[in-house]
Amino acid sequence: MTFRLRAARASDLEALYEMAKLTGGGFTNLPPDRAALKAKLERAEGAFAQDSEALADELFVLVLENARTGAVRGTCQLMSQVGQRWPFYSYRLNTLTQYSQELDRTVRAELLSLVTDLEGSSEVGGLFLHPNERAGGLGLLLARSRYLFVAMHRKRFAERILAELRGIIDERGGSPFWDGVAGRFFGMSFQDADYFNAINGNQFIADLMPKHPVYIAMLDDDARSVIGVPHPTGRAAMRMLEHEGFRHDGYVDIFDGGPTMTAHTDMVTSVKNSVSARVTALSVAEGEKAILATGRLGTFRACFGARVLGEDGTIAIDSVSADVLDVSEGDEVWSVGR
Repeated sequence: MTFRLRAARASDLEALYEMAKLTGGGFTNLPPDRAALKAKLERAEGAFAQDSEALADELFVLVLENARTGAVRGTCQLMSQVGQRWPFYSYRLNTLTQYSQELDRTVRAELLSLVTDLEGSSEVGGLFLHPNERAGGLGLLLARSRYLFVAMHRKRFAERILAELRGIIDERGGSPFWDGVAGRFFGMSFQDADYFNAINGNQFIADLMPKHPVYIAMLDDDARSVIGVPHPTGRAAMRMLEHEGFRHDGYVDIFDGGPTMTAHTDMVTSVKNSVSARVTALSVAEGEKAILATGRLGTFRACFGARVLGEDGTIAIDSVSADVLDVSEGDEVWSVGR
């Protein structure tokens, strides 16, 4: 396979914009707005150029590229520390239990509480694969290569990592959750609010959102039924996250009610099982299927390949992957079993 993941460049703007128009809404990290995408690429360029080991508020944008044609067919992002520029809001599902002695009755009410519990976490997001390339495991390459990037730059990321999954969007492009909760207070459609958030940030949530808990029983059936439910196109992503060790601990997105998954960074499967080794051979005919990565920051690149790990801490890889990654004997390669 001739696809590789690499650091995004300013020249990728048009390709990202064309993909953003295909998302169908609800993709806050990939808005169909050239100015916003340009700002993201400029911010990512600064992060890739900052060769420090400090944890800071940084954005890394990666793109999936056909190594033969140069066509960009997918993208993903990593945020090293959320909630630093403006609060990172979530709803947290919890239960209030009350007992009446006179009635001898216990009542349990489910609540949605507006919280900033996840501030300071790292985040993986913005994953989108062009509809024409949704075969051959390229979504897996996009998703798991991010964790190799984290492992290779571990000090640049927090102890906890999260992933927000898009919630249910109806055929009109609206959100039953937004209509039943926040939309009642903002006088904005979901699409307008989601777009405004993508371009300007979510400070308007802090300004206008009621701070009192929302009783789920008071919501309509449409809003209740989608709380913590991923969009149909995100179900496979949710399973991949669960395989990596992420869990849904009751946090949901304030816009569409989609689940927010969290994990301890060092316990993410692809981080924990990643290994670094020096290349000793470039001609493996048969080996373990793996994701291979090399480079640092702006020179990062990753692809599918085959590996044979030596007992002496070395690695042999297949010649195709060596070409795609542009590595030679003696170079450092990180890998994790596929």
